[in-house]
Amino acid sequence: MKRKTISLQRFFSGRFYYRYIKRMVDVIGSIILLITFSPIFLITALAIMLDSNGPILADVPERVGEGGRRFKMFKFRSMIVNAHFLLRTDPRFKSLFEEYKKGSYKLKNDPRVTGVGKFIRKHSIDEIPQLLNVLRGEMSVVGPRAYYPDELENQQEKFPHTKQLVRKVLSVKPGVTGLWQVSGRSEINFEKRVSIDAKYVDGI
Repeated sequence: MKRKTISLQRFFSGRFYYRYIKRMVDVIGSIILLITFSPIFLITALAIMLDSNGPILADVPERVGEGGRRFKMFKFRSMIVNAHFLLRTDPRFKSLFEEYKKGSYKLKNDPRVTGVGKFIRKHSIDEIPQLLNVLRGEMSVVGPRAYYPDELENQQEKFPHTKQLVRKVLSVKPGVTGLWQVSGRSEINFEKRVSIDAKYVDGI
């Protein structure tokens, strides 16, 4: 009887909830949200096509997911084509790239953003395709931010004391939304952001 009680405790433990129950909620939730947002999905895709040349989905660098595994994140394109590549390689964007790194990989006034892009970024519509990442098992509806590989490398050099926090954050799937988003998003630096993410992990 005692052994059975221990087994039930493990069954309903936090980690079981996260890996199994939460996964079920993620799948059901993302399907419902995709169906609900399908009209917005179609209107946004059409608006991007009419606004600028290029693909509907953004061609962005890979992100770091659970266990350090890299994955391709789906987002509506809100910038010019090859925006991320140009920022890192084009001499015209050298000063902008330095500002980008100093600003914890965020820019307040980004000249690469298109007309439609400004609107969909303001209302987080560009994030809707990430629900496909949830269905693929790469992300969760709620979780830590999905960081760029070079962002983690550079920011951990800048804030060495965050290395343990980063390891904790990478122990779970990143989320479409999370505490980091409702706590300031672009207004907080990496140190504060990863600390918020780690607190989320502690709470599951």
